[in-house]
Amino acid sequence: MRKRIQAWTGDITKLEVDAIVNAANTRLLPGSGVCGAIHSAAGPELMTACLALGGCPTGEARMTPGFGLTARYVIHAVGPVWQGGKSREETLLASCYQQSLALATEHGLETIAFPAISTGIYGFPPERAARIAVRTVLAYLAEYPLPHSVTLVAYGEDSYPLLDRALRQGLARFQEHRS
Repeated sequence: MRKRIQAWTGDITKLEVDAIVNAANTRLLPGSGVCGAIHSAAGPELMTACLALGGCPTGEARMTPGFGLTARYVIHAVGPVWQGGKSREETLLASCYQQSLALATEHGLETIAFPAISTGIYGFPPERAARIAVRTVLAYLAEYPLPHSVTLVAYGEDSYPLLDRALRQGLARFQEHRS
């Protein structure tokens, strides 16, 4: 399993993968943070494609071409706004990852990269979000052969240790349950 998932620090828009995931808003319009960076790197065609989709509910995902990105596709996942953990935020966040992976599988995509969904202006606690991302991705990969490779992207050196720790702990728990 360790060969199918990794943590990485850097600019998600530069990764050479089949799909990158956009931490999108419900209207799928350019925003700030990773969403703004992805729209900017992809070019104006991405916004046109997003408008044609008519939005996306929280916890779900939609797919468009990558246009000017090195990635062939963008999967737009709408994470929850953190409200203290009492409004199904964890379930909705896990659903973002699961639905994004299901879209990748459905389209035969072998490689996908995720940002830390909902941890920016949506306020989801980063450490908790990292654990949910790792747990959800590992459970999915245990069931399906695609994608072959998942990269969890930390933007900046401060967030990488959280993601790396969550990944190491998640892999250890996964191995315990498989034994």
